[in-house]
Amino acid sequence: MEVEALGDLALHLIFAKLSPKDSAIAACVSRKFRSSASEDSLWEKFCHRDLGLTDPIDHLGNPVPSFKESYQEWRRAFGMYPWPLVERVKRCWDRIENWLRSNYPEALVTVREGASEADIEELENALKVKLPLPTRILYRFHNGQDLKGRYVDSVRGFPFGLIGGYTFYEQTVNVYLLPLRQVITETKSIIQELGFSRRSKFIVVASSSTLVHKVFFLNCASGQLFVGTANLREDGEMIPCVPGALINSVHEYNTDQQQDAMLLWLEEHVRRLENGIIKLRETNNIRSISLFPEEPPFCSVATTNGVRVRASAIFIPEFTDLLDSGGNYQFSYSIRMSLQPEGCIMNGMTFSSCQLHLRHWIIRANDYVVSRVNGEAVIGKYPLLQPGEKEFVYESCSSLHSSMGSIEGSFTFVPGSHLIRNVLEFLRGLIQSACCFEGKKNLPL
Repeated sequence: MEVEALGDLALHLIFAKLSPKDSAIAACVSRKFRSSASEDSLWEKFCHRDLGLTDPIDHLGNPVPSFKESYQEWRRAFGMYPWPLVERVKRCWDRIENWLRSNYPEALVTVREGASEADIEELENALKVKLPLPTRILYRFHNGQDLKGRYVDSVRGFPFGLIGGYTFYEQTVNVYLLPLRQVITETKSIIQELGFSRRSKFIVVASSSTLVHKVFFLNCASGQLFVGTANLREDGEMIPCVPGALINSVHEYNTDQQQDAMLLWLEEHVRRLENGIIKLRETNNIRSISLFPEEPPFCSVATTNGVRVRASAIFIPEFTDLLDSGGNYQFSYSIRMSLQPEGCIMNGMTFSSCQLHLRHWIIRANDYVVSRVNGEAVIGKYPLLQPGEKEFVYESCSSLHSSMGSIEGSFTFVPGSHLIRNVLEFLRGLIQSACCFEGKKNLPL
């Protein structure tokens, strides 16, 4: 009775502190409570707080008359799942969509609408698996990517993959999320090819469409995500993508702590995108997500005499041969070179350009030096750096016999350019020849 005596504003503030479920229960107490609990401004807060909605829409994006109806539609669509997990998965997808919308809209249009419960049941029946709850809800929001468009070919594959990739030695890898129908067909094909047991709980959830095939498998029993190595086709060898200790309760409905490797993988991926750790690259007027880190501590940066060099490396599982007796871990590295606005400074003199001449590398596996590289140019090129121009980027790879290693070294640049240096050396040679001739022309024959 004392609460009913409160004004409408006070009641509204109280209901806003409750959960939607508790507000619905309180609405059964009295007409006044029912009136306060029915205000659409209250449900607008619930929709924004729980689902990040700014407009009254259902889970398919269709407009509905009110925020209260919007919330009811969402609960009807996902009521079979733990609600905190639904909220978490939606936040993950919202972050991915927001980043794509602001930075990579051409990839956003490839993201498919959510799958239905019938679609998921079709996959589970076809492959004799039970999807982990987080992955199941991930597909309910978006059913992978639509692999279509004029940019798909055998060399570059599908450049709009949400997971992205890398290029080195003319090898291109770019990973996209598979829609459920393709999960079924690729899983049946690869599992049969690998000779896995019919009881295998592995399904293919992501892959590259290039000649170099990179494949990700989800173990539906444990919730772990794996990536295939160079021995995948011959021996079915895979490497886990997420620490197993982080995976929890992937099939339990009566807990709020469910998380599988698929959800953790996507959350970490979008975190790196949002923080600029990984960024877009452009090749032949086509943009794609590059997995080479761009920011410290994952990217090393050094500036000397006005020349700025950035370097980062990533592990390449699809080229790694763990069955090699000595170990064969493949790493790719990306080097970016640029000239600062003040130009190249040498011995107090400023030059408006400089050109790469030599490189020196020391490659270690654990603490042992396995290779020293000395030579001219990089990938056969002598980049000429000038202020204000794009970074010169080259990417290469190295093989180590251990999973831990390092590459360090230096570059030698020539102030100005090789052309200027060669012209000066040519002129110097002419002057020396002329001096020699002048000194000898009066000698007797």
